[in-house]
Amino acid sequence: MTEPRRFLMMAGGTGGHVFPALATARALQERGHEVYWLGASGGMEERLVGNTDIPLSTIHISGLRGKGKLALLLAPFRLMRALGEAWTLLRRINPDCVVGMGGFVTGPGGVAAWMQRRPLVVHEQNAVAGMTNRWLTRFAETVLEAFPGSFGDKVITRCTGNPVRKDVAGLPEPAERFAGRTGPVRILVVGGSLGAQVFNEQLPRALALLPEADRPQVRHQCGEKNLEAAQQSYDAAGVKASVEPFIADMAEAYAWADLVVCRAGALTVSELCAAGVGAILVPFPHAVDDHQTRNGQHMVKAGAAILVPQPRFTPEALADTLKGLSGDREKILGMAQAARSLARPDATERVVNYCLEAANG
Repeated sequence: MTEPRRFLMMAGGTGGHVFPALATARALQERGHEVYWLGASGGMEERLVGNTDIPLSTIHISGLRGKGKLALLLAPFRLMRALGEAWTLLRRINPDCVVGMGGFVTGPGGVAAWMQRRPLVVHEQNAVAGMTNRWLTRFAETVLEAFPGSFGDKVITRCTGNPVRKDVAGLPEPAERFAGRTGPVRILVVGGSLGAQVFNEQLPRALALLPEADRPQVRHQCGEKNLEAAQQSYDAAGVKASVEPFIADMAEAYAWADLVVCRAGALTVSELCAAGVGAILVPFPHAVDDHQTRNGQHMVKAGAAILVPQPRFTPEALADTLKGLSGDREKILGMAQAARSLARPDATERVVNYCLEAANG
């Protein structure tokens, strides 16, 4: 058995960074290793990691995009402060390996790890590497990526896929889940924790354009703040739907669905593939470097998804798409099977093994 090692996970800002890092952290703990977490003060990681048994430390760091000239002028001083905080925390925690999985916190944390000659592993979740991860490749011992080619051809990488939750990766094959299903197609609409306003507005209007007999069965996750407005949109359109602010058990929701309508974040795409379910993907139009479109194209090329840019996500276009799919369960099954063919069920194990390799020198 490998001697227990101590790891420092660095991730924050979005669930797309935090949840894969949590899956990796849990797998390391299950193998008997110690795990600590470095996040940004005020970030969502304070809530998500703070509710676990993983010791959490934070530093003062945030992004610069759209912050104005004053923020740019103060940036060097704030970065130096964050670097000093990260340096002190690394000295105190004394990790055998530092693992950066995205978010602004990985910048000063990664530099502090390099300065202290601690092994640094970087993992990129998106199909286009973020600025911080691109910059950290010069300091990292190992660079991992979820999608091939995310760093271009000048960086040596290892493609692992994205770590996803065990219950999602453990769902039965699509053919087994879909066997015997009849009646209306089941559509799961996932807007994320904040909800996607465009889904809340356009889905009810699109479904109202379909004959009632052709309408799918809809389960719509709309976000806590949008619950009343989304329900009113369905009521005004005269369309029945199960509207929920939050879905705690996403594995069960994926298992229920025939098709998913959602954004194309890295974690979402990875979960769709792990679960084995086709999708209509609407990339967030303001994503940095348009990385959601690149994420979605990974599924589109395999025949697992239909990608619709948000400007073209109109009620009429969506109604036509749904009409073409509603009576074709064979096509829906084919999309689900194509998604499952892209799955990386061993992604968590692969990431953990590379982390252990770095920690053991």
